Amino acid sequence: MGFETPVAFLIFNRPDTTEKVFREIASVRPERLLVVADGARADKPGEAEKCAAARAVIERVDWDCEVLKNYSDVNLGCRRRVSSGLDWVFDTVEEAVVLEDDCLPSPSFFPFCAELLARYRDDSRVMQICGSNFLNGWRRDEHSYYFSNYGPIWGWASWRRAWKLYDVEMKLWPEFKEKRLFEDFCLSPEEAGQRRKIYDMVFSGEMDTWDLQWGFAKLVNSGLSITPNANLISNIGFGAGATHTSSENHPFAAVKVEELAFPLSHPAFVLRDRLCDRKYIEDFMLGKKRSALKSILRGITGRL
Repeated sequence: MGFETPVAFLIFNRPDTTEKVFREIASVRPERLLVVADGARADKPGEAEKCAAARAVIERVDWDCEVLKNYSDVNLGCRRRVSSGLDWVFDTVEEAVVLEDDCLPSPSFFPFCAELLARYRDDSRVMQICGSNFLNGWRRDEHSYYFSNYGPIWGWASWRRAWKLYDVEMKLWPEFKEKRLFEDFCLSPEEAGQRRKIYDMVFSGEMDTWDLQWGFAKLVNSGLSITPNANLISNIGFGAGATHTSSENHPFAAVKVEELAFPLSHPAFVLRDRLCDRKYIEDFMLGKKRSALKSILRGITGRL
């Protein structure tokens, strides 16, 4: 029997990283694979061939699997392609594990997501299950995960009930900004200032991204994200071919993946862990990785 939870795979123009992530997906043999692909940019010579090569990887499915494809013939860009693709995914299935073509998962990522998708399926407080942990091995306790107000999207999972709250246009931002409600969410004035700037850029369309809108949807709905107490995702996409992660020397480039022990140890409370969240922010804002947080808030890395 294969992996019963649907897997959504977002691909574009990098057949090399697509192949590596595909191998990890193939190792669990999902019964349903939903593939979202953007089209080539007309002004990028050779990109059509790269897109075709990335799509050809999907043709290597050799197990019993329903493969559903949502391929664009034209380039829609990050904002429109990923948001519309995920709309299609969650219109098609009630829940899914989501991987982009540069997010290499550890083996325990898949059962971790599957178990928690089932456990919190009807708990509207929880909107996302994350695969990334950026605390560099630090942990508060011995539980397998904690609840956070932040939610990186390098390997994640969610439900239709949560995604229906997503709005790529962020229409609530002007009122939210005017009332300064985001300041109640943030852990420092500096984070609040950065977040205000970035949400202004997303709302105006100056930034071509989809994921900060997802973070905003969780923010305005008091949604929690589950973060594993081990890093289950390595981003292998840093470099010249990346859309947002162009620096190979970035502190989050190809971070080592770890494994979680099973059975999972569940926290007793469904409550934001402010200590973990504060460490997550302060390590970047006040420590050596200050510039990395600004990258995160620009939608370049962890995408809060």
